[in-house]
Amino acid sequence: MTRGGPLRIGTRASALALWQARHVASLIARQSDAPPIELVHISTEGDVRSDVPLWTVGGKAFFTKEIDRALLAREIDVAVHSLKDLATALEPGTELAAVLAREDPRDALVSRGGAQLRELPAGARVGSSSLRRRAFLAHARPDLTVAELRGNVPTRIERLQAGAYDAIILATAGLKRLGLEEHITCHLPVEDFPPAVAQGAIGVCVRTDDEHARRWVSALDDCDARMTTTAERALLAGVEAGCQVPLGALASLVGEDLHLHVAVCALDGTSLLTVEGTVPALPTNAARLGQRLAHEILAMGARELIAQVRGAGGAVAAP
Repeated sequence: MTRGGPLRIGTRASALALWQARHVASLIARQSDAPPIELVHISTEGDVRSDVPLWTVGGKAFFTKEIDRALLAREIDVAVHSLKDLATALEPGTELAAVLAREDPRDALVSRGGAQLRELPAGARVGSSSLRRRAFLAHARPDLTVAELRGNVPTRIERLQAGAYDAIILATAGLKRLGLEEHITCHLPVEDFPPAVAQGAIGVCVRTDDEHARRWVSALDDCDARMTTTAERALLAGVEAGCQVPLGALASLVGEDLHLHVAVCALDGTSLLTVEGTVPALPTNAARLGQRLAHEILAMGARELIAQVRGAGGAVAAP
């Protein structure tokens, strides 16, 4: 931005992405002498390729790279992302200036008729766009039929209500932010359905040379969310996984400790590896904990499971 000009925030145009961008804008606007703010809508590869499962497509950062490129091209000043979509290796020249206070990171089951997961009949169709959710669902209920589900959150709920599925699995955070939490049948237990790394967190990036944008964004950083997502993202980087790998993790602050639970599941649900660890809740310990547990779960056999996933091209066999 030019001095005196608007602070341009880049965002996807989906309802949830716009909610996140407007939330960031409102937090900046509350600061004394904040600049005017302009939202810039940017279409990403993940938006364009809505007709195929993303894990069958080569590449990464499907929902973020076009926004980060606009940031580096100085077409925008601030990039707002769902942190779970942001690659662990940031684009050179950009930095994660803030992690906002985290919403509920758990997955939620939304079913027609209010059936709990254990109550769904054998063969029931459960929709999910996530390879991670599909694998953990195959482990918990191998008798269910997993069906592909794309589209924004309201569209997915409409498809469920129209009878295309018996149930769907969505992120609790997205449902709450869009005011759709009344559709939640139940929250899925973290032990059985560990969430995606950084699920529920909003990440805000700026250029490393833009002190002006950093000034407004850094004030939004939440130390607890920063610590937990740092541990999870360090784990993901250590495992060298991505959205094409069924890995779930959740870090939490328990008293004065930082706890991290990790699980990797085979595509068909037949093999499940878990590891967890606890360290004193200090910012310097977060990345170390994630790196240590990455090493431990790889030694347990996660590398082989990940190789199987990539060799299968992300395909999940029908039960």
